[in-house]
Amino acid sequence: MTADPLSNTFSALADPTRRAILARLLSGECSVGELAQPFEMSMPAVSKHLRVLERAGLITQRRDAQWRRCRIKAGPLKEVSDWTERYRQVWEERLDRLGDYVQQLNAKEKKSHGRKQRGK
Repeated sequence: MTADPLSNTFSALADPTRRAILARLLSGECSVGELAQPFEMSMPAVSKHLRVLERAGLITQRRDAQWRRCRIKAGPLKEVSDWTERYRQVWEERLDRLGDYVQQLNAKEKKSHGRKQRGK
């Protein structure tokens, strides 16, 4: 069974190493060696992460003489952004209701606190 593109993207993004690789690619194209530098792992392990990112459509790789150069692709990230944006309204409404509830609690507390002060 093949996963849909959005599931592939989320699966690729689930790993912190792959997210770190994408973050490095935000500043521009890098060689595989440059991408591997900060990680304490073998080159085959880095290549495996890159293959996952490439299969998810998050990066492209090209040959430049003896080097492989990687570049980020924004399309799948836009799809993730679009998908999560649909839920923003739900969370904003819930936060608004929570804010209203906290205001009600604060008003009740001030009211009861004022009565205690006068009763002394």
